[in-house]
Amino acid sequence: MDQLVEQNLKTVRQQMELACIASGRHMDDVKLLLATKTVPLDKLHQAIQAGEALFGENKAQELRDKFPLMQQHKQVEWHFIGHLQTNKVKDVVKYVTLIHSVDRLKLGQALHQQLTKENKSMDILVQINTSYEESKFGASPETALELVEQLCQFDTLKIKGLMTIGKLNATSEETRDCFRLLKKVQAQIKDRNYPQVEMDTLSMGMSGDFKVAIEEGATIIRVGTSVFGQRYLPDSYYWNENMRGDD
Repeated sequence: MDQLVEQNLKTVRQQMELACIASGRHMDDVKLLLATKTVPLDKLHQAIQAGEALFGENKAQELRDKFPLMQQHKQVEWHFIGHLQTNKVKDVVKYVTLIHSVDRLKLGQALHQQLTKENKSMDILVQINTSYEESKFGASPETALELVEQLCQFDTLKIKGLMTIGKLNATSEETRDCFRLLKKVQAQIKDRNYPQVEMDTLSMGMSGDFKVAIEEGATIIRVGTSVFGQRYLPDSYYWNENMRGDD
């Protein structure tokens, strides 16, 4: 096994534990999702050998390529964490147990149509643009309640909570403000008591800000670089997708 991946995982787990202690939380309350965009299979196998089992992909094509090559690991669970184009829905729902990035009614409709054909349901998170950056996807905090209300009409979609991407290249306090805003939106949605809507999951925090995210209530953190090493392209490439495709 590559000792670097194993050591990096130990370091991340230790940092998670310290953040949980600092905020009076239990480690069991926070899941570590390994963001696998551009990560080669050998490193994923090493992470699995180290005890990890939750992975997230940003791109439908990469998910489709990796999934069959990882099927021998029955314990592995895949999430989709990137911007999802409606014409990629069919590919994604085959492989994942949770979609973090439902950010518009059109996507909800496409998911519902495909899931209805397959006679299945899907757990989803509603993506909120808490940084108000034009390059980011996600409903605005002001329209979040309206979007949740619209998505409620689709009985194939099980809303489990919210996702956000903290402001990239920001101070920790600017990022903290984004995470606090997501908590505020979560509370507003809980107050509405929408039928069949759970608000127990908050997916927020990546390699550069996951400790702050844990302090502010994250239940899933999405970590890639801190475990697998630097990628040849910056995070902004993967999370800022100006090529909006079919949408």
